[in-house]
Amino acid sequence: MKIYITRHGETSWNLEDKVCGRPDVELTDLGRRQAMELAEKVKGKGITRMLVSPLGRAQETARLANAYIQVPMQIEERLIEHSFGDYEGAPRKDPGFQAAKRNLTARFPGGESILEAVHRVYNVLDEIPEKYPNDTILLVCHGAVSRYVHTYFEDIALEDFARYSLKNCELKEYHYFTRADISLKRG
Repeated sequence: MKIYITRHGETSWNLEDKVCGRPDVELTDLGRRQAMELAEKVKGKGITRMLVSPLGRAQETARLANAYIQVPMQIEERLIEHSFGDYEGAPRKDPGFQAAKRNLTARFPGGESILEAVHRVYNVLDEIPEKYPNDTILLVCHGAVSRYVHTYFEDIALEDFARYSLKNCELKEYHYFTRADISLKRG
């Protein structure tokens, strides 16, 4: 079984290199164009359902990307972006934010820890094969969530973890493997 994932289109905070998290920052004109270009990318992929973050930037991206395929869109609350707490709206290069990104177990002040966010995203991914066995899913979400999805399917070194993110409206494909497939892959 395969799934696809994309990150929402560009927002003004992406342009300003600010930590976004939970504030519902709207797409820019470029972000809307990226979402319309995503519609072309998903056409012919066999996608039958979208699971979408509850934040407006992801929902608008999903609506625009759904132009050609016209599949059911379902809000999945657990795909909401990581809560970066007090750092939301801060410059991404803020030393405190950069240090907090390297600590998987501590909560961002006023927010959630990386482990908490990974746990909720992994729960969604664990449920997909059973809940949607005949669907090809497109997840429409966010930068940090895309990182957590990536670690579910691919091994990644800890030093690369904080740097990984999908570009706006980039489309990535992943495959679920059975336990037997995983043991063969690692054996």
